[in-house]
Amino acid sequence: MPSVFTLIMRGDLPGRFVWQDEVCTAFLSINPLARGHALVVPRVEIDHWLDLDAVTVAHLFAVAGDVGRAQQRAFGADRIGLMIAGLEVPHTHLHVVPIEGVHDLDFSKANPSPSPEDLDAAASAILAALEGS
Repeated sequence: MPSVFTLIMRGDLPGRFVWQDEVCTAFLSINPLARGHALVVPRVEIDHWLDLDAVTVAHLFAVAGDVGRAQQRAFGADRIGLMIAGLEVPHTHLHVVPIEGVHDLDFSKANPSPSPEDLDAAASAILAALEGS
């Protein structure tokens, strides 16, 4: 059975994409820790990031950097947090999150129901910042 991320990448479930290429995609989290919280997800469905090949890992981190720099420009964040937790969905994904401090990476504080308008606006801001880079 495909993961929820595969379903999003295939278009079977909605996603607010900010990056797509042949190796990975990045889309906004539906339970964001902060405005613009994005997930960088490889197209290959591998549960644990340690099982990815080095080229894919390097690409994921490069994309996370591009998305993070766009988040800084779009939202004025001092820092961009990067986390690989890998517990909630059995498909490798990098959380790229605008943060003020480590406390902002506490998943118990995630927004369980962000408004679609806020998600759309955040995605648009990141896309505009990526295009302007």
